[in-house]
Amino acid sequence: MRWLTLYARSRQMPASLAAVVIGAVALWALARDEGAGPGDPRLPALVLATGAMAFSIGLGGQDLALDRTAAIRWRPRRATHVLLAGAVVAATPLILQTMGASMATTAFVVRDSAGLMGLVALGAVLSGGQYAWTPPFAWLSFSFFAPPPTSTPTEVATWLLLPPGTAAGTWTALVLTVVGTAAYAVAGPRR
Repeated sequence: MRWLTLYARSRQMPASLAAVVIGAVALWALARDEGAGPGDPRLPALVLATGAMAFSIGLGGQDLALDRTAAIRWRPRRATHVLLAGAVVAATPLILQTMGASMATTAFVVRDSAGLMGLVALGAVLSGGQYAWTPPFAWLSFSFFAPPPTSTPTEVATWLLLPPGTAAGTWTALVLTVVGTAAYAVAGPRR
């Protein structure tokens, strides 16, 4: 159990978890005050994106050379890290919904948190742990200002805000989850 504690500390997991909870509670309070119902996907997408971005910093270790030369198998640990972080990101707003304001459906939360964590993992592979937050931030920003989706390419581009039953949104999130998690598990963060 000691190695798990050391791993969590080295990946800034306690601070990331605190940031996820604080961000979700703040946005939940805004949802209660403004009365944003389950029909508006922007606030839940923002909650999930902030959670994924908070966990992104832990995808790069303190010493990448040490990570690459350690005598343990990193691939399963990296994949587990991404998947567990995605589960925490998804669980936080779902737990908050039990206390009042309903922001989104469970299917929406699970789809978006999985896709966002895959996108964060892909960001860590491409630009390192310290900049892994930029792809979800850019995609969310684009989704907020993009015109309403009228074709499959625009549905793929705005998958974060689509209803949970939309095939393009589901497949985009699934591809991002699988590709991002696999790339991070195999390659690790960029130096």
